[in-house]
Amino acid sequence: MSEKLKGKTVAILATDGFEESELTEPKAALEREGATVHVIAPDKDSIRAWAGTDWGPSYDVDRKLEQVDAGDYDALELPGGLFNPDALRQNEQALAFTRRFFEQHKPVGAICHGPWVLINAGVAKGRRMTSYPSVEMDLRNAGAEWVDQEVVVDSGLVTSRKPDDLEAFCSKLVEEIAEGKHSRQHA
Repeated sequence: MSEKLKGKTVAILATDGFEESELTEPKAALEREGATVHVIAPDKDSIRAWAGTDWGPSYDVDRKLEQVDAGDYDALELPGGLFNPDALRQNEQALAFTRRFFEQHKPVGAICHGPWVLINAGVAKGRRMTSYPSVEMDLRNAGAEWVDQEVVVDSGLVTSRKPDDLEAFCSKLVEEIAEGKHSRQHA
């Protein structure tokens, strides 16, 4: 275990239908580097994964969204999947929580369909990002510059396309969190 993220606390915001690997692999990578990671969900004690092509296991939630404040965390990770970010992007409390990380200049990572949450939180405009290909036009319409790369970093915002990109995504997310706040990260 490395100490690169010792003393850092990271929030992973998710709900039912998150892509399993996009929660479990970043969580493991962050914990290997010494971070404390909390899985946060809007109103549940456990959330069920989508495991590639079908429903997967349920995972315990560490904190309910109503119990947390972005000020208590050093960074945020938004896993994808189809159902998870679609539900979160319609939840005003989830959007406000996400927006606060940008207002506080903290690193944020989003993969696959996770950028949907960023669009609805109003923080995608003017950013260079990637996502699952079907989200490309949504990001462009929100004013983002979309590029087809395995990982894109823009002033503390880390985005990736799909589970195949997780190694690069996790590496860059750890790097950005270790660097701390980014003055150009904004809401």
